[in-house]
Amino acid sequence: MFRIKNLKTIWMICLGFLTTLKAMGSEVGIQAITRPSADIMLSFVQPGRIANIYFKEGDSVKGGHVLVQLDDTVERAQLAQIKAESENTTQIRASEAQLAQRRVDLKKLEKAAAHNAATELEVEHAKLSVQIAELSLELAKFEHEQAIRKYHEQSVRVENMRIKSPIDGRIEKIQVEAGESVNALADVLQVVQIDPVWIDVPVPLARAGTLAPGKTAKVEFQVPQNTSTEGTIIFVAAVADAASGTLRVRVEVPNKTGRPAGEHVVVSFSQEGAEK
Repeated sequence: MFRIKNLKTIWMICLGFLTTLKAMGSEVGIQAITRPSADIMLSFVQPGRIANIYFKEGDSVKGGHVLVQLDDTVERAQLAQIKAESENTTQIRASEAQLAQRRVDLKKLEKAAAHNAATELEVEHAKLSVQIAELSLELAKFEHEQAIRKYHEQSVRVENMRIKSPIDGRIEKIQVEAGESVNALADVLQVVQIDPVWIDVPVPLARAGTLAPGKTAKVEFQVPQNTSTEGTIIFVAAVADAASGTLRVRVEVPNKTGRPAGEHVVVSFSQEGAEK
């Protein structure tokens, strides 16, 4: 223990302390927690019975992989029937033939009427028959278009009875079992992506002003041993948290080794890197 006898000595000590803080200020560590870059809970949009679960928890999946399948036996039978109806053009062809015949009949009657061999009433009746045939053809075409729409609608319904992975990732949690009935929008399966991981860092406003997407950050992992890696800023919030006086800065960190998300880390932004 020692005594400080004059102000000059105090000033020298304070100056040295401030110099040290300035040097340390280039690497200011902020506590944060890693999280998956994607965390999706998947559900069915309609109720049904689980027929198949194609993966188990912990499995890696690719985007587009079918993960869970509802029993769609009835829906596929309906789809086949509606498809046959959508491909059937018999009614349209019959209506076209009928219209052609009505037009021929009208022409014959008009020629006959010109030679006083047919009455005006017969001609008007033939014209009306042509109009009715034209409407019948329009109705047949409309019903065929409706059948095509029903086929597409049923195709979507059948497709919705499968859950596909929207991302490359891994199965984190499965909430159902094969044979179980599920309601629409009930949690079925969770898919996460942990390469890369994201870190939302609460950066003090005075410090956040120098940060921008594309700049780098140092990330220190504490478990199982102190290791560090470099991340990239991918997002800086536009609205600060008034209570804490911080701004959310998202850092993306590659994770080829598959470290679990949810780790406590220390993130630092160098002054030099921020000013480049």
